[in-house]
Amino acid sequence: MPSAADHIARTIESGGGAIPFEAFMNLALYGSEGFYSVGGRAGRRGDFITSPEVGPLFGAVLARALDAWWIEMGCPDEFNVYDVGAGPGTLARSVLAATPRCLGGDRSRYVCVETSPAQRESHPEGVTSLSALPEADLRGVVLANELLDNLPFGLLVFDGQWRETWVSCEGDAFVEVLRQCDKPPFALPARPNLGARVPWQRMAGTWVGEVLGRLVGRLVVFDYAVMATSELAARPWRDWLRTYAGQQRGSHYLRDVGGQDITADVCLDQLIEMCGEPDAVRSQAQFLRRWGIDELVEEGRRAWDSEASRPGLNAMRMRSRISESEALLDPAGLGGFTVLEWVRVEE
Repeated sequence: MPSAADHIARTIESGGGAIPFEAFMNLALYGSEGFYSVGGRAGRRGDFITSPEVGPLFGAVLARALDAWWIEMGCPDEFNVYDVGAGPGTLARSVLAATPRCLGGDRSRYVCVETSPAQRESHPEGVTSLSALPEADLRGVVLANELLDNLPFGLLVFDGQWRETWVSCEGDAFVEVLRQCDKPPFALPARPNLGARVPWQRMAGTWVGEVLGRLVGRLVVFDYAVMATSELAARPWRDWLRTYAGQQRGSHYLRDVGGQDITADVCLDQLIEMCGEPDAVRSQAQFLRRWGIDELVEEGRRAWDSEASRPGLNAMRMRSRISESEALLDPAGLGGFTVLEWVRVEE
C-alpha cells in the first residue's frame, strides 16, 4: 500500500516539482495514510496528552461553564455543544458524565466533530458524531481544544529576506525550497537571525472566521499560543515547531511523514488580524479557576476523607481530582495554555 510519503511525492511531481509547506502538512496529517488518517491520537496510549486525557476534572469544570453560558443566553431550547477535533471523544465523556443542564433539552445535542473515521468509531453513546461542522447556523458553544495548532500553516524563513517554504523531493527525501511570497498581514522583525522561522496560520484564521460568521453563542479555543508572531522569530524553531509520536518528541518535520504529529504555537496577532479581537483572553489556569476547579477539588478531598478508611471507586475518583488539578493548573504546562473566547449574540 502506498505510504503518506508516496502520496506526497506524487502530488509534488504533478504540482511541478514543489508544493507549499501548508499543502505538505495537510497531506502529512490528513491525507491518504496521513498521521490522523491512520490512527494518530491523543491519550495515554496515544501520541500526546491533552487536558481531557488528564482525567474527567477538565470536562467537569467545562460542564459548569457550559451551563453558565446557556443561562446567559436565556436557557434556549436549542443549545448545541460542538466539540471540534474531538478525537476519540474523551472530552465528551467527561462533560456528559457531569450531566450539565444545558444538554437536557430535546433540541440540544453534544456534537463530536472529527475528520478521522477510526476515531469517530470510538465516540461515546449520546453524542452526534460528524466528520465536519454542519453548514447551518451554529447555536450554542463551539469548543476547539488544541485544534488550531494542528491546522496546516505556511512556513516563512529568513535568509536575508522573508521567504515562504515549499517542499520538493531530492531522491527519497523531502527538502525545503524557499520562494518569494506576498508580504504577510502581520508584523515581522526586519533583521532576525538567519534561518529564523515563523508560521503563517492562514487556515486557523479562516476556520475561526467561518465559525464566527454563522455562530450564535460562543467560540472557545484552548491552545498554546503567543501574542505576536515576532516572538517566535526570536526563539529556536524547534521550540515552537514540534513533532510528536508515541508520547515523545518526534524527528524533523520533513521526516517520518505520516508517522508523527506536526504542531506549532498559535499566533494571536494573526487571528486578531483576520477575525477581530476575542472577547476574553485568559490562561487555562485562570479559566478553570473562574469556573470552579478549586471547588471541585475541595469536594473531592471531602469525599476521600469521609471514606479514606475503606475507599470505594467513587472516593478514588474524587481523590484523583487533586493530581488532575495540579497538572491542569501547572503554569509551565497545561495551565499556561491560552483560552480565547469570542461571543456572538443574535441581533
